[in-house]
This record gives sequence, C-alpha cells and structure tokens, in this order.
Amino acid sequence: MPKRYYITTPIYYVNSVPHIGTALTTVASDMTARYQRMRGQDVYFVTGTDENAIKVAEAAQAAGKETQQFVDEVSAEFRRIWGGLNVQFDDFIRTTEERHVRTVQEVFSRLKDAGHIYLDKYEGWYDVSAETFLKESDLIDGKSPEGNEVRWVQEENYFFRLSAFQDRLIQHIEANLEFILPETRRNEVLSFIRQGLRDSAITRTNAGWGVQVPGDEGHVIYVWFDALINYIAAIGWPDGDWQNYWPADVEWMGKDILVRFHATLWPAMLMGLGLDLPKTLVGHGWVLMGDEKISKSKGNVVAPLELADDLAARVGCSRELAVDAVRYYMARTMPFENDYRFTYEDFDLKYNTDLVNDLSNGIHRVISMTHNFCGGKVPPGEISKSAHEEVAAALRSYESAMVKFRIDEAAGAASSVVKSLNMFIDTRKPWDLNRRGATEELGGVMRTLLWMVRVCEGVMRPITPTLSDKIASLLQLSPADRWDELLGDAVIAPGHELAAQDPIYQRLDKKKMQEETKTEAPSVDEITIEDFMKVKLRVARVLDAEPVQDSDKLLRLQLIVGDERRQVLAGIAQQYTPDAIIGRQVIVVTNLKPRKMRGFESQGMILAADGLDGEAILLLPDKDAPDGTPVH
Repeated sequence: MPKRYYITTPIYYVNSVPHIGTALTTVASDMTARYQRMRGQDVYFVTGTDENAIKVAEAAQAAGKETQQFVDEVSAEFRRIWGGLNVQFDDFIRTTEERHVRTVQEVFSRLKDAGHIYLDKYEGWYDVSAETFLKESDLIDGKSPEGNEVRWVQEENYFFRLSAFQDRLIQHIEANLEFILPETRRNEVLSFIRQGLRDSAITRTNAGWGVQVPGDEGHVIYVWFDALINYIAAIGWPDGDWQNYWPADVEWMGKDILVRFHATLWPAMLMGLGLDLPKTLVGHGWVLMGDEKISKSKGNVVAPLELADDLAARVGCSRELAVDAVRYYMARTMPFENDYRFTYEDFDLKYNTDLVNDLSNGIHRVISMTHNFCGGKVPPGEISKSAHEEVAAALRSYESAMVKFRIDEAAGAASSVVKSLNMFIDTRKPWDLNRRGATEELGGVMRTLLWMVRVCEGVMRPITPTLSDKIASLLQLSPADRWDELLGDAVIAPGHELAAQDPIYQRLDKKKMQEETKTEAPSVDEITIEDFMKVKLRVARVLDAEPVQDSDKLLRLQLIVGDERRQVLAGIAQQYTPDAIIGRQVIVVTNLKPRKMRGFESQGMILAADGLDGEAILLLPDKDAPDGTPVH
C-alpha cells in the first residue's frame, strides 16, 4: 500500500479563538493538501487543538468556566472557523482525547525505559504565555525574549536528555537541506543547537489539568512535550497502519514555534523512539499590524471571517466568494523568509487589482465575447502554440514553487496565467477579428482564450476553491481537479455550450477624493509643496504596448494603475520597443487632464528624463512595488 501524503498544522492553544495569523498556517496547509490531491496524492491532512496548557486552565478560570467546558467550546469554535474558511482537513485531534493521552503516556514510558528520561529538580524561570522554560541569560529586562512575564519555578520534574541528541540533530539538518525551510530558519536552528542543548524539563507538578505521568500521580506532562506527540497520535501510533502515514511530508507552523520545539525537541524525541523524522518543517514568517505580530495577547487581531463578511457586504457577493478573496490575499502575501504587514488598504487593493480587474473582468470578457461572436459555444480552432507555451511555463513555476512550499510564489504563478489571458485578449483583439469577418482566426483565438480560462480555474483551485467552482459553472464543466490534464486542449471541446453570467466579483469603489480648488499657475518657477502635492504620481505596470500608426515617436501603452486600467500615449518609440517595455513598471501622472492624440485618448503621462541627445530615459522603480503605489 503506497504511503499517504501526510500534512499537519501545529495544534492551536484554546485560550482564545483563531485570527488571521493562525488562519494563515491552516489555509497554507489546506492549499498544500488541495494541490497534492490534484497531483493524485492520497492526502491525509490533520489539524487540531492543544488543550492541556496551564494558560488554558487559567483562561477558563478567568472566564468563570470549568476547564473542560471551556476547551470544548473554544475547540468547537476552531472547527467552525476552519469550516468557514473552507479548510478541508481529514482529522481534527484534541489533546484531551483518549487516543492522544494514551499515545503521550506510551511515548513517555518508552523514552524513560530507554534511559532518555530521568527525575531531577528544576529551578528557573518559566514563561507561562509561551509555555517555555528559560535560562537567566534568556531574560531581557526581567522578561522573556518575547516580552512576556515570567515566573520563578522550583519543583521536582522529569527531564528529557535533549543534550544527548545535539550532534545527531546537527548532522541530520546539514545532510537534509529540505528538512527545515526556509534556509534562514535552518540557519537559526543550527545556531541555536550549536550554542549547546541542555536537558529539558518535561513535566510539571500536577495541579489538576494535563496528561498524568504514567505511574506518578504527582506530575503531569509538560504541554510542549505533550502537544508535539499529536502528529503520531493522529495516525494511531504505535498500533494499526501508522507506517502508511509516517513520516509526515510537511509540518506547517509559524516561525516562533520552530526553533526550540519542532526543529529541536520534537526530532530528538523521534530519534529517541527510533522513528523517522518529518521530511520538511516549514516555519513561515509572521503577519504584522504595524510593527507588531498579530496576536491574541496584544489585542491587534484581524478575524478572517469578519474580514470576509465585511468584504461581502461592501461588494454584494456571497460569503463563500468573499472567503476566497481572503484566502487569495493570504496566499499572495504569504510571509516566508520575512514578515508581512497587513493593512486593510492593501487587502482592498489586491482584491480590486488581482481578483476584479484581472481575473473576474478577464473571464467575463471571454465569456461575453463567446456569446457575442460565437453563439455562446466553443468555436473550432487550434490552441495558440505561443499561449500554450506561456501557460506551460507558468505551470512549471507553480510546480517548482510548491515543491519548496512557496505558496506566495505559486499564487504569483497562478496570477501570471490570468495576466497572460488578459494580454492575449488585448494583443489578439477578438472584436477586430469579428468585425473583419476573420472567422477561422477568431475561432482559434476564442478557443485559446476559453482554454486559458479553464487553466485559470485549475491553478486557482487550491487557493480559491469556490471561485474555481464558479468558473467551472460558467464553462458548464465539471471541476478541473486533475493537474496533469490542464495542458490538454481537449478540456475545452469545440461545440460545447457556455453559461452566461455577470462578473464573479464587483469592484470596490474608492472613496471620493475631495475636489481640489483650481488656481492660476504661478508666474514664477518656484512652486509650493501644496502645488507639488496636486500632482498625483503612481507606480503603474505596462500590460501592452504598440506603435501608433503614422507616428515614429509614439507608443500606445495599456497600464494597470492600482485598481484601474489606463491608456497612455508616450513619445518613447525611438528608444523602447513594445517588447522591451511590456511587463515593466513606470511612474505615471494620474490626474493630468486627458487629451486626444492621433485619434486616441491619453489618460495620463509617464515620466522620463532627457538624455544627452534628447532621447527619452524612463524613470523606473529600482525594484517592484505594488501596482498603484503612490510616489512621493
């Protein structure tokens, strides 16, 4: 029997409900699972809740509830929110379940019998918030490195001989570069281990909550030692067919719980049990609000379902489609090496630009033109070779990204397919072919576009499953759920009839900007800062460029500026060919009064410097900025 593709999230503390930071890990895991299912893998995806912590019992007490009642309620809330985010897990494990308790006690007994656990006295600092033991040297101004309050603890505990595994851990990490991702996190782990591992206290005095140490009623097992074991408890170790699941293919988590626990304590425990280590541990970056990590303790929480509900109310779409907009945003901005600053403005911008302007409008144009030019049916014609090659390259990029668990890069590759769709529309101009009666050429163009819509459905499916279902319903086809079939031209057969429907997403309207008072231009060269601020400069991306007929200087550019498209004529044709500028970012004046040039309306002006011979030198950002970013 082939091994199942095993994916895990960390199990989450039930001292409060999920926020967009915890949702990020879970949704990334769900996207991984959905992608691997499309690749034909037999996926087993597990998440759950961590309920045996001291701070959980304290949170229950603060809420005036019995601890078991409290954890039951909060655990149910996690399930509700994951369901609302369309997370399709195969198992949800709770550390208060009998199967988990039994496995934890079995692990403890086996490690103790093997000489890896011993009884001793612990005296030192303990961070209750992070459930972490600390050395005096770890403290910063009397607090933990995370800024949490600490307590002095003196008690008899059982210790795990973590120090004995130091060399083996280093050897494994250095020999298996895919074990810890990203590379920056791998280096952090190696640095931590090389500082010297000390044996770890793995029990606490029994205060009435937690997994009891087998044969010792006076102690319960330390929450982190307990929680990590869920990954093998969920597959039935040591009984049954757990070998068909283990080792895990990927364990997803935030970077804060990687170094000490998942990349050090957990693999040492597995080594002590004689079990293989997980293939890959991914410790992604944080979502920030301002300069702070989003966290329940800091109160700067963004609730993912509330974010979706707010979007649905503002644009009038279903909650399920709004949830997909949230999922897309999390995928597109997924922090990997670095952290990411969340803002509501950025969320709105990416919704308008990527999902409305590019995807929804692009697909709507194709479906509408099929009805207007082809009677609502797929016309006969050959799939464009150049379009096929471009899409195939995007799919290879997607696949390469997912091998490295780069959800952000995979989402970027999916977005590039959507951009290719729009570029093909704009360069092949089906409306012009229809006007000229070029039926055969029109058939090939429209069939190519419909095939690209089908590919868009497939590449977006792991990220936005409801949106993909909506696209499939427009095409009146069953879901594109086989990755290896996306490049086949038979997915859109000639004669197949399409549905007619309004655009999937509607644009978010910007707030009306205050009208500026018109004043006479000053008669001197000097201007005030107020004068300068009247000029609105934005970063724009060139989607298309073509020479203007009967002009040796003008190029007609199609620009994406934030959440809108603009046409701008620029006198740069002698220095820049269309191929050299398409896809690049430029700086554009967006509040210049439109004017007609050579029969076309120019809706702005791009900035260029004068060269020594008077040639145009475009002013370009030195690195990519979000399309539409203001320039100051």
